[in-house]
Amino acid sequence: MTSARAPVSFTVRARTDLGRTRDHNEDAFLVADLGARSTDLTNGGPHKVGERGTLFLVADGMGGAAAGELASSMAADLIFRHLLERASTSPQADAEQFAQQLRDAVEEANEHIHAYSKDHPDVRGMGTTATVAGVLQGTLYLAQVGDSRGYLVRDGVATQLTKDQSLMQRLVDAGELTEEEAEQSERRNIILQALGPDAKIRVDLSWQELRRGDVLVICSDGLSGQVKREEIAALVEQQPDLDALCDQLIMLANERGGPDNITVVAVRFDGDGLPPAGSSGEVGYRTMLNQETSETPAAIPARPPEPVVPPAENPPPPVVPAPPAPKRSGSPAAVAALTFGVIVLLTIFYFLLRR
Repeated sequence: MTSARAPVSFTVRARTDLGRTRDHNEDAFLVADLGARSTDLTNGGPHKVGERGTLFLVADGMGGAAAGELASSMAADLIFRHLLERASTSPQADAEQFAQQLRDAVEEANEHIHAYSKDHPDVRGMGTTATVAGVLQGTLYLAQVGDSRGYLVRDGVATQLTKDQSLMQRLVDAGELTEEEAEQSERRNIILQALGPDAKIRVDLSWQELRRGDVLVICSDGLSGQVKREEIAALVEQQPDLDALCDQLIMLANERGGPDNITVVAVRFDGDGLPPAGSSGEVGYRTMLNQETSETPAAIPARPPEPVVPPAENPPPPVVPAPPAPKRSGSPAAVAALTFGVIVLLTIFYFLLRR
């Protein structure tokens, strides 16, 4: 007979805001206990991370009219339903299974949204980002598509745990731009992937061990595009109250123009099931697909394609929605071509300037 694990607890708050220039909100967020099937977690606390894990999600829709709002709400609903089904029909998941279920849930949501878009011309081309964080025991797993972000604040330092699937990030990775230059670029909102526009996507799966006192901040680019990582860390350190923290982050983004919808989910972790604050442990982006890195969990095997099933007729669960306004996106083929062209031009300009 195995002894019970020491508990991991969390307190979470979430906010979504229209911003200063949009006339509707295409963002959505969701917080859920997958074992208790509960989404009423953004009040009170601390709550315990259940045996089936806890879900934190931010989605940022695009497509104009009601399409963006619909896409982000569908993503939250479909991912939640998929994970609930796995929790109720399979034995308790271990770490690798849990991470794979997150990835499967995001891939399946993409298939549904893509099929729905094809069948409904009025929302054709709609899409949404998705940053999906799942916590099981003392480990955080992140399934990422698009450019919404996840940061972990530890010891006064905020570290980005996700990698943007964007044109600017690709240029930074190629050494063509610095991060500072990318942040100032007019093309910083061009993303290379989203749920919906294409039948297949590549979900970026990463992980992070948690410590007591860690604060996870998941946000849409309406926040990360206006508030720097260092400023997020400073506010987390200055403001222990998560309600006030969310309000201050949104207020700061709005003071800087609020050009997009702003959504933030802030989670503080605690409990005897986590190592104490100040104990050793690195923070950073760690992909679960890097088989050469011995410290990462086992690589997740590829999942065979599944048939596309029309989305459920009943719209989303307790998700936070609102309506349209075209955003940034592009099909992978078109954006890939644009990416190549930009890289070539930047390389030419670079060598010309160096002469």
